[in-house]
Amino acid sequence: MNILDKIGQEQLKSEVTPFNVGDTVKVHCRVIEGGKERVQVFQGIVIGKRGAGVNEAFTVRKISYGEGVERSFPLHSPRIAKIEVASRGKVRRAKLNYLRNRVGKEAVTVKAAR
Repeated sequence: MNILDKIGQEQLKSEVTPFNVGDTVKVHCRVIEGGKERVQVFQGIVIGKRGAGVNEAFTVRKISYGEGVERSFPLHSPRIAKIEVASRGKVRRAKLNYLRNRVGKEAVTVKAAR
């Protein structure tokens, strides 16, 4: 194991909630404004995961006031307070890019796992 791998192992979070593509998650982000820190929740569908180890990241998409909003998060970032799984989804794809073309209610529904 080289020195880069050792440094990477130290940066990993110990407890990460397991989730998959298609799940609806609530990501609690720490936001610093001025001298104050608060937690902001971003809830949406996970449309993709990429990377491994300390470079692992995931993308969450939601519809806000009729406009699609996507946000990518590094999984092991100290800015993420916690990740909650609101509901599990059942999908057959690794990336859900097709949700970008959908409008209205069909853009936010992924079949629930049985």
